[in-house]
Amino acid sequence: MTAELLYETRGDVGWITFNRPQARNALTFAMYEGLAEICIRVGKTRDVKALVVTGAGDKAFAAGTDIAQFKSFEGGEDGIGYERKMDRILDAIERCAVPTIAAIAGFCTGGGAAIAAVCDLRLAAASAQFGFPISRTLGNCLSMSNYARLAALIGPQRVKEMIFLAKLMDAPAALAVGLVSEVLPDATSLHARAEEVARTVAGHAPLTLQVTKEALRRLQARIADESIDDLIRLAYGSADFREGMAAFLEKRAPKWTGA
Repeated sequence: MTAELLYETRGDVGWITFNRPQARNALTFAMYEGLAEICIRVGKTRDVKALVVTGAGDKAFAAGTDIAQFKSFEGGEDGIGYERKMDRILDAIERCAVPTIAAIAGFCTGGGAAIAAVCDLRLAAASAQFGFPISRTLGNCLSMSNYARLAALIGPQRVKEMIFLAKLMDAPAALAVGLVSEVLPDATSLHARAEEVARTVAGHAPLTLQVTKEALRRLQARIADESIDDLIRLAYGSADFREGMAAFLEKRAPKWTGA
Protein backbone atom coordinates (compact mmCIF):
# COMPACT_ATOMS: atom_id res chain seq x y z
CA MET A 1 0.00 0.00 0.00
CA THR A 2 2.30 2.80 1.28
CA ALA A 3 5.40 3.07 3.44
CA GLU A 4 3.13 3.88 6.40
CA LEU A 5 0.58 1.12 5.81
CA LEU A 6 1.99 -2.24 4.78
CA TYR A 7 0.06 -5.18 3.37
CA GLU A 8 1.34 -8.65 2.59
CA THR A 9 -0.17 -12.08 2.15
CA ARG A 10 1.13 -15.26 3.75
CA GLY A 11 -0.82 -18.04 2.14
CA ASP A 12 -4.48 -17.63 3.12
CA VAL A 13 -3.74 -14.86 5.65
CA GLY A 14 -3.36 -11.14 4.93
CA TRP A 15 -1.22 -8.98 7.24
CA ILE A 16 -1.87 -5.24 7.62
CA THR A 17 0.81 -3.32 9.52
CA PHE A 18 0.68 0.28 10.73
CA ASN A 19 4.23 1.37 9.99
CA ARG A 20 5.03 4.59 11.84
CA PRO A 21 6.94 3.23 14.84
CA GLN A 22 8.71 6.57 15.35
CA ALA A 23 5.26 8.09 16.08
CA ARG A 24 3.88 5.08 17.99
CA ASN A 25 2.06 4.20 14.75
CA ALA A 26 -0.23 7.24 15.06
CA LEU A 27 -2.73 7.10 12.23
CA THR A 28 -3.13 9.55 9.37
CA PHE A 29 -6.35 9.83 7.38
CA ALA A 30 -4.57 8.14 4.47
CA MET A 31 -3.73 5.16 6.68
CA TYR A 32 -7.35 4.90 7.83
CA GLU A 33 -8.58 5.01 4.24
CA GLY A 34 -6.02 2.43 3.13
CA LEU A 35 -7.10 0.06 5.90
CA ALA A 36 -10.75 0.37 4.87
CA GLU A 37 -9.85 -0.18 1.21
CA ILE A 38 -8.01 -3.42 2.02
CA CYS A 39 -10.96 -4.73 4.05
CA ILE A 40 -13.44 -3.89 1.28
CA ARG A 41 -11.26 -5.42 -1.43
CA VAL A 42 -10.55 -8.61 0.49
CA GLY A 43 -14.26 -9.00 1.17
CA LYS A 44 -14.89 -8.93 -2.57
CA THR A 45 -11.95 -10.94 -3.88
CA ARG A 46 -11.61 -13.43 -1.01
CA ASP A 47 -7.95 -13.79 -1.98
CA VAL A 48 -7.25 -14.36 1.72
CA LYS A 49 -9.46 -16.03 4.31
CA ALA A 50 -8.40 -14.02 7.37
CA LEU A 51 -6.75 -10.67 8.13
CA VAL A 52 -4.32 -9.80 10.91
CA VAL A 53 -3.98 -6.12 11.84
CA THR A 54 -0.92 -5.08 13.84
CA GLY A 55 1.59 -2.29 14.45
CA ALA A 56 5.27 -2.12 13.56
CA GLY A 57 7.66 -2.60 16.46
CA ASP A 58 6.72 -3.51 20.00
CA LYS A 59 5.89 -0.05 21.42
CA ALA A 60 2.44 0.46 19.93
CA PHE A 61 -0.38 -1.09 17.95
CA ALA A 62 -1.54 2.44 17.12
CA ALA A 63 -1.56 5.43 19.46
CA GLY A 64 -4.62 7.12 18.02
CA THR A 65 -5.07 9.65 15.25
CA ASP A 66 -2.05 11.81 14.44
CA ILE A 67 -2.78 15.16 16.09
CA ALA A 68 -1.81 16.97 12.88
CA GLN A 69 -5.05 15.70 11.33
CA PHE A 70 -7.01 18.00 13.67
CA LYS A 71 -5.11 21.24 13.01
CA SER A 72 -7.61 22.50 10.42
CA PHE A 73 -10.64 21.97 12.68
CA GLU A 74 -12.56 25.18 13.32
CA GLY A 75 -15.71 24.04 15.09
CA GLY A 76 -18.19 21.34 15.97
CA GLU A 77 -19.14 20.52 12.38
CA ASP A 78 -15.55 19.46 11.73
CA GLY A 79 -15.88 17.05 14.65
CA ILE A 80 -19.08 15.61 13.21
CA GLY A 81 -17.34 15.17 9.85
CA TYR A 82 -14.42 13.42 11.53
CA GLU A 83 -16.63 11.03 13.47
CA ARG A 84 -18.62 10.28 10.29
CA LYS A 85 -15.36 9.47 8.54
CA MET A 86 -14.27 7.24 11.41
CA ASP A 87 -17.63 5.46 11.51
CA ARG A 88 -17.40 4.80 7.76
CA ILE A 89 -13.90 3.35 8.10
CA LEU A 90 -14.71 1.25 11.16
CA ASP A 91 -17.88 0.03 9.46
CA ALA A 92 -15.80 -1.17 6.50
CA ILE A 93 -13.58 -3.16 8.87
CA GLU A 94 -16.55 -4.53 10.78
CA ARG A 95 -18.34 -5.57 7.58
CA CYS A 96 -15.25 -7.25 6.10
CA ALA A 97 -16.43 -10.66 4.95
CA VAL A 98 -13.38 -12.46 6.36
CA PRO A 99 -12.37 -12.67 10.05
CA THR A 100 -10.17 -9.87 11.36
CA ILE A 101 -7.66 -10.36 14.19
CA ALA A 102 -5.97 -7.50 16.04
CA ALA A 103 -2.48 -8.39 17.33
CA ILE A 104 -1.83 -5.73 19.97
CA ALA A 105 1.54 -4.87 21.52
CA GLY A 106 2.18 -1.65 23.43
CA PHE A 107 -0.12 1.35 23.22
CA CYS A 108 -3.54 0.81 21.65
CA THR A 109 -5.33 4.10 22.20
CA GLY A 110 -7.87 6.41 20.59
CA GLY A 111 -8.39 5.52 16.95
CA GLY A 112 -6.10 2.53 17.36
CA ALA A 113 -8.28 1.21 20.17
CA ALA A 114 -11.38 1.78 18.04
CA ILE A 115 -9.84 -0.33 15.25
CA ALA A 116 -8.92 -3.09 17.68
CA ALA A 117 -12.43 -3.03 19.14
CA VAL A 118 -14.03 -3.46 15.74
CA CYS A 119 -11.88 -6.49 14.86
CA ASP A 120 -13.43 -9.91 15.44
CA LEU A 121 -10.70 -11.22 17.72
CA ARG A 122 -8.04 -9.49 19.81
CA LEU A 123 -4.76 -10.96 21.01
CA ALA A 124 -2.37 -9.00 23.22
CA ALA A 125 1.26 -8.99 24.21
CA ALA A 126 1.96 -8.48 27.91
CA SER A 127 2.95 -4.88 27.09
CA ALA A 128 -0.46 -3.97 25.64
CA GLN A 129 -2.34 -0.96 27.03
CA PHE A 130 -5.80 -0.18 25.77
CA GLY A 131 -7.86 2.97 26.23
CA PHE A 132 -9.30 6.34 25.24
CA PRO A 133 -7.53 8.95 27.44
CA ILE A 134 -9.42 11.81 25.75
CA SER A 135 -10.62 13.39 29.00
CA ARG A 136 -6.95 14.04 29.83
CA THR A 137 -5.64 14.90 26.36
CA LEU A 138 -7.89 16.46 23.70
CA GLY A 139 -11.24 16.90 25.41
CA ASN A 140 -13.18 15.43 22.48
CA CYS A 141 -15.57 12.47 22.45
CA LEU A 142 -16.45 9.24 20.61
CA SER A 143 -19.25 8.50 18.17
CA MET A 144 -22.39 6.68 19.26
CA SER A 145 -21.25 3.59 17.35
CA ASN A 146 -17.99 3.52 19.28
CA TYR A 147 -19.71 4.00 22.63
CA ALA A 148 -22.11 1.17 21.79
CA ARG A 149 -19.32 -1.11 20.61
CA LEU A 150 -17.25 -0.55 23.74
CA ALA A 151 -20.24 -1.00 26.02
CA ALA A 152 -21.00 -4.30 24.30
CA LEU A 153 -17.40 -5.44 24.76
CA ILE A 154 -16.67 -4.44 28.35
CA GLY A 155 -19.88 -2.96 29.79
CA PRO A 156 -20.99 0.66 30.35
CA GLN A 157 -19.40 1.00 33.79
CA ARG A 158 -15.93 0.06 32.54
CA VAL A 159 -16.32 2.43 29.59
CA LYS A 160 -17.05 5.23 32.07
CA GLU A 161 -14.04 4.28 34.19
CA MET A 162 -11.79 4.14 31.13
CA ILE A 163 -12.86 7.59 29.90
CA PHE A 164 -13.58 9.40 33.17
CA LEU A 165 -10.27 8.33 34.73
CA ALA A 166 -8.33 8.48 31.43
CA LYS A 167 -7.09 5.10 32.56
CA LEU A 168 -5.37 2.64 30.24
CA MET A 169 -6.32 -1.00 30.68
CA ASP A 170 -3.30 -3.30 30.82
CA ALA A 171 -3.18 -6.75 29.25
CA PRO A 172 -4.16 -8.79 32.35
CA ALA A 173 -7.15 -6.50 32.99
CA ALA A 174 -8.17 -6.68 29.33
CA LEU A 175 -8.05 -10.46 29.51
CA ALA A 176 -10.08 -10.50 32.73
CA VAL A 177 -12.94 -8.49 31.19
CA GLY A 178 -12.88 -10.36 27.88
CA LEU A 179 -11.55 -7.50 25.79
CA VAL A 180 -8.74 -9.76 24.56
CA SER A 181 -8.86 -13.53 24.33
CA GLU A 182 -5.19 -14.27 25.03
CA VAL A 183 -2.08 -12.57 26.43
CA LEU A 184 1.33 -13.55 25.04
CA PRO A 185 4.72 -12.75 26.60
CA ASP A 186 6.07 -10.48 23.86
CA ALA A 187 5.56 -9.19 20.33
CA THR A 188 7.32 -12.16 18.73
CA SER A 189 5.11 -14.73 20.41
CA LEU A 190 2.08 -12.50 19.78
CA HIS A 191 2.64 -12.50 16.03
CA ALA A 192 3.29 -16.24 15.98
CA ARG A 193 0.03 -16.86 17.84
CA ALA A 194 -1.86 -14.42 15.59
CA GLU A 195 -0.63 -16.39 12.58
CA GLU A 196 -1.80 -19.62 14.20
CA VAL A 197 -5.24 -18.26 15.10
CA ALA A 198 -5.66 -16.74 11.63
CA ARG A 199 -4.83 -20.04 9.96
CA THR A 200 -7.29 -21.83 12.23
CA VAL A 201 -10.21 -19.55 11.35
CA ALA A 202 -9.15 -19.53 7.69
CA GLY A 203 -9.75 -23.28 7.66
CA HIS A 204 -13.30 -23.05 8.97
CA ALA A 205 -16.58 -22.71 7.07
CA PRO A 206 -16.45 -19.19 5.61
CA LEU A 207 -20.21 -18.67 5.39
CA THR A 208 -20.68 -19.63 9.04
CA LEU A 209 -18.12 -17.01 10.03
CA GLN A 210 -19.56 -14.39 7.68
CA VAL A 211 -23.15 -14.90 8.85
CA THR A 212 -22.11 -14.79 12.52
CA LYS A 213 -20.16 -11.55 11.98
CA GLU A 214 -23.08 -9.89 10.21
CA ALA A 215 -25.73 -11.08 12.68
CA LEU A 216 -23.78 -9.65 15.62
CA ARG A 217 -23.08 -6.43 13.70
CA ARG A 218 -26.80 -5.95 13.08
CA LEU A 219 -27.57 -6.58 16.73
CA GLN A 220 -25.09 -3.93 17.81
CA ALA A 221 -26.25 -1.48 15.12
CA ARG A 222 -29.72 -1.44 16.68
CA ILE A 223 -28.19 -0.21 19.94
CA ALA A 224 -26.18 2.52 18.18
CA ASP A 225 -29.09 3.87 16.14
CA GLU A 226 -29.56 7.12 18.08
CA SER A 227 -27.83 10.26 16.82
CA ILE A 228 -25.53 12.20 19.17
CA ASP A 229 -24.49 14.91 16.70
CA ASP A 230 -25.45 17.55 19.26
CA LEU A 231 -23.00 16.03 21.76
CA ILE A 232 -20.20 15.66 19.21
CA ARG A 233 -20.73 19.29 18.16
CA LEU A 234 -20.53 20.36 21.81
CA ALA A 235 -17.19 18.59 22.41
CA TYR A 236 -15.38 19.36 19.15
CA GLY A 237 -16.69 22.92 19.01
CA SER A 238 -15.47 23.78 22.49
CA ALA A 239 -12.65 26.00 23.64
CA ASP A 240 -11.50 23.00 25.67
CA PHE A 241 -10.89 20.98 22.49
CA ARG A 242 -8.73 23.77 21.05
CA GLU A 243 -6.91 24.02 24.39
CA GLY A 244 -6.38 20.25 24.43
CA MET A 245 -4.77 20.32 20.98
CA ALA A 246 -2.55 23.27 21.90
CA ALA A 247 -1.46 21.67 25.17
CA PHE A 248 -0.72 18.36 23.43
CA LEU A 249 1.50 20.04 20.84
CA GLU A 250 3.20 22.19 23.49
CA LYS A 251 3.71 19.16 25.75
CA ARG A 252 2.01 20.73 28.76
CA ALA A 253 -1.03 19.97 30.89
CA PRO A 254 -4.26 21.46 29.47
CA LYS A 255 -6.22 24.07 31.42
CA TRP A 256 -9.85 22.96 31.17
CA THR A 257 -12.64 25.53 31.53
CA GLY A 258 -15.69 23.49 30.54
CA ALA A 259 -16.44 25.92 27.72
